[in-house]
Amino acid sequence: MRLIRRTTLIVLAAALVAPPTVASAAPHPDADHTEAYFPANDGLGTKLHADILRPKGMSWDVKTPVVMTVSPYTNHGGVPTVDPVLGHVNGSGPSERFYDFLSVSQILKKGYTYVMVDLPGFGGSGGCNDWGGNREQGAVKAAVEWAASEPWSTGKVALMGKSYDAWTGLMGVAQRPNGLAAVVAMEPVYAGYRYGYNNGVRFTNSVLTPALFTAFDVQPGPVTVSPDYQVNGAPQAWCYGVNLGMQQIDDPNDPFWRERDLIPDVIGERTPVFLTQGFLESNTKPDGAFEFWNNLDLRHGRAWFGQFGHWRGWERNGQGRFYMGRSVFAAEMMRFLDHHLKGLETGVEEDPRVAVQDNRGRYRAETQWPPEDMTMWWNDLNTGSYRDDLTVSSTPVWSFSQILPHDVWLSGEPVLRVEVDAPAPRANLVADVFAYNPANGRATLINRGAYLLRGRGTQRATFKLYGQDWRIPAGHRIGVAISDTDVRASNWWAHVPTGQTVTVRSAKIGLPFLYWERDPEEYLDGGSTPDLESHLGGTVSVSASAAAAAARDFDLPERLKPRPKDEDEQAEATAG
Repeated sequence: MRLIRRTTLIVLAAALVAPPTVASAAPHPDADHTEAYFPANDGLGTKLHADILRPKGMSWDVKTPVVMTVSPYTNHGGVPTVDPVLGHVNGSGPSERFYDFLSVSQILKKGYTYVMVDLPGFGGSGGCNDWGGNREQGAVKAAVEWAASEPWSTGKVALMGKSYDAWTGLMGVAQRPNGLAAVVAMEPVYAGYRYGYNNGVRFTNSVLTPALFTAFDVQPGPVTVSPDYQVNGAPQAWCYGVNLGMQQIDDPNDPFWRERDLIPDVIGERTPVFLTQGFLESNTKPDGAFEFWNNLDLRHGRAWFGQFGHWRGWERNGQGRFYMGRSVFAAEMMRFLDHHLKGLETGVEEDPRVAVQDNRGRYRAETQWPPEDMTMWWNDLNTGSYRDDLTVSSTPVWSFSQILPHDVWLSGEPVLRVEVDAPAPRANLVADVFAYNPANGRATLINRGAYLLRGRGTQRATFKLYGQDWRIPAGHRIGVAISDTDVRASNWWAHVPTGQTVTVRSAKIGLPFLYWERDPEEYLDGGSTPDLESHLGGTVSVSASAAAAAARDFDLPERLKPRPKDEDEQAEATAG
């Protein structure tokens, strides 16, 4: 959902109608460009707008598979800018949002058509936005089925995008449109509520995002576009107040949010999905990611889970380093698309179902995540109290394990169970898991999660922390902090402090540890990421005396065992 400012200098020289005709100026060296309008099938007469990029010089009589992005970001004038000097800059022609995709994939030269469809209320599409609700989900279905039925299409469509337009890809999985053959979703949203709230505790974007997307919706097309684009995409303000108001509901069970939760809608779905989710993602956070993933029929899925944030798989930093730590994403993505849209034997079956990266920067193949040899180890934590004033000066309720006699490997989502006393409603509770190094007194964050204590008096809560894949070395200690805010003071949450003292009467944490050692010779190509290195540099100082005062004997797994090659032997050993 990151605001991306795109300004294109391409001038659209002709209004385009169906059957499509080629515009006089191509937006990309490999493409001929045209536009089309088609029904949203919403019962309201709404028409959606599409930019179609065909392989340059290809006759419209030639059928091709289609890769499609359904997005709020593909306005011909670019998304609104907040530049205080330039103000709003209008361009013309199709959005450049995924020009990098066209370049790295070469899909146009490989005989695909690329289509960008504006969600209702955005760009040249009619209607009004509704933040992942039924109108948008229905629009995704209509877009796929329109493209699949066009005479220039083979009937095979893949949805591809990042962030919001990866969310629309997952909407496609849930909506099951005819013709949907595959989905590539990079850093998506899985449930609208979980983007703005973590168990009732707000993120800043719970307020900022509704305003931002209203600004996208209200933005007119540039004066250089066709009258059809201007008229069809004219703002319809009737939804703005509804969106702004409804997104302030902090109850995930409210019908507004249940409509926007895709996780239960995809149980057993067989649409092939290629998913990326960063453990260090600070925008579209990994809340619900692994539940969504495991609800799919995983025989048809691919995923990268690793030490990265809000990036596309092929993106690099200024030093040429891949943000996801591997160079092979584009190649794997094309094997995936070629197989599912063209029916080619690309060797995609040999690509690992899950490529997961640990905190040492190493990628490995897994058949599922969390891995099948993961076991939850439960431990009681210390009791105590903290003040809900959102200052790091408030001392957390710490618990530290004994010094680890050997490495342990955390892989999954920890679970916290607490019983607390809160004199007033809406107190904040945050739990952080750390790897603590007694040698230098520094603690590195592994997992975190928040929970809003809605009642008063004694109350219980059970909730998951965000997942990670983290090997903790011998000589370290595991630290767990319970407090009112993130101990790292990274301002993930936009808490509203209550000023009260919260008493932790009891607490227990489940930590997901692996049983088998992984064979170093089986690690995949790849290495550390810029995001991982930044994260490792943001440690917390804990004095030796504070750690000693909060010490507990944890029940911990034994040393990691060499994994037998035979799956039956593995099952027998873990069962024992």
